[in-house]
Amino acid sequence: MMRAVIAGPDESGLGSALEAEGVETTRVDGIASRPALEDAGIHDADLFVLTDVRQATAIAVGKDVNPGLRVVVYDENTIPEFARGQADLIVDPNLLGADAVAEELAG
Repeated sequence: MMRAVIAGPDESGLGSALEAEGVETTRVDGIASRPALEDAGIHDADLFVLTDVRQATAIAVGKDVNPGLRVVVYDENTIPEFARGQADLIVDPNLLGADAVAEELAG
């Protein structure tokens, strides 16, 4: 079973869409610090979904803990340049809905 950690608000419902596709999800409450990511199970996750680019430093932390982690940024705001190269997929929710993104990620 695929596992995903989601950090940031999920107003577009990507977490629910992933769950509907059979992905086991856990959420980071508050700031996606290393301890918070570890508590959410980043070590064993297949996917890290970041929905708040203001927490982009969490991408490097997630990749440090789990080098095989796929990172998806799902936010309408622009991701900082320093984190752009570490993300595997960057999607604007205004351009592609949560159901379509979840289907692609789970497939």
